[in-house]
Amino acid sequence: MSTTMTPTLITSEADIDLARNDRYESYFQLLWTRFSKSRPAAIGGLMILCLLVLALFSEFFAPTDPSEIVFRDSFIPPQRLQFVDAEGTFHLVPFTYNQVFTIDPVTSQTIWAKDTSQRYHLRLFVRSWEYKVLGIFPSRLHLFGVEEGGTLYLMGTGRFGRDLWGRACMAGRISLSLSIFAVLVSVSIGAIVGVISGYYRGRIDWAIQRLIEFLVSFPPLPLWMALAAVIPPQMDSLSIFMVMVVIFAMLGWTLTAREVRGKVLSYGETDFVLAAKEMGASDARIIFRHLFPNSLSHIIVVLTLTIPQIILAEAFLSFLGIGIQEPLVSWGFLMKNAQNLETLGSNLWILSPTIFIVFAVLGFNFLGDGLRDAADPYSIV
Repeated sequence: MSTTMTPTLITSEADIDLARNDRYESYFQLLWTRFSKSRPAAIGGLMILCLLVLALFSEFFAPTDPSEIVFRDSFIPPQRLQFVDAEGTFHLVPFTYNQVFTIDPVTSQTIWAKDTSQRYHLRLFVRSWEYKVLGIFPSRLHLFGVEEGGTLYLMGTGRFGRDLWGRACMAGRISLSLSIFAVLVSVSIGAIVGVISGYYRGRIDWAIQRLIEFLVSFPPLPLWMALAAVIPPQMDSLSIFMVMVVIFAMLGWTLTAREVRGKVLSYGETDFVLAAKEMGASDARIIFRHLFPNSLSHIIVVLTLTIPQIILAEAFLSFLGIGIQEPLVSWGFLMKNAQNLETLGSNLWILSPTIFIVFAVLGFNFLGDGLRDAADPYSIV
């Protein structure tokens, strides 16, 4: 007696979806899977997210108006939140002491000390000076502050008595937006030029590569300084911002072009490109439907790794006084007071905005390393 076996059919929608997922996973899905397993990339992304939130909502995180000039508060050192007062009593709610100064009769230097006669306790979600959220919605709500009559300068104040913490958060808007815009423009130019150079080869490739070699033969920082120095002093701040974006973009596309060209050269003889040519696809279709998308992951990696270079270059130029100007403020602009060695020696805390620069550079480097490992098929995540 013989028995016949009937095959098991997949009838449920869940089984069909599972079978489909087992058969096919797109390149970007694989990229995201590998990227999500990278701990440095997650840390870098979180660091960048924190900086973006502080920059977008800087007024909300600032206990005092960072644009208000108060000469009596010039060069106040950073104030600490304390739990133990001068008598040794512990308090559940942190507090701060105001700072008072005396003049040393011998050296004429300013000596700051805590005024322990009055404590000013920390308060959350306080209402203070007015601002506009994202420049649109008026508000007086701030994340934290101290009781009336007290001050809270987490990073101290500058020459004009403005809070360095609030100004450093606000400066992130210019430093981050300038670097991101400049890198987007430069990477777009470099990617298009690189794809064209690698695809057409021959004389076009030769001419583009000689142009790139000519541009990279100049030292970048002196060239940036020379171009920034010719900006007319009467130009308004927004125009200076746009000119800085153009300068960084026009001088930063060469590396991207060469790296994308190498990718395209490796794709030039692959089956999908040859098949597209045999089917009569136009050059534009092959470039923008096949070569460019397959190079996109590498372009994104280059983008994230180039942003820290632009941040450092902008900080350097603004530090020298040939970059961002008032009323705009960037992290490099906040460092201008550090040019005076006498001021720097007495008020070392004016270097505190460099913390934001270091934080941003590390965050983008971690993020770029994670993307690079995820895009590399031979890396182990």
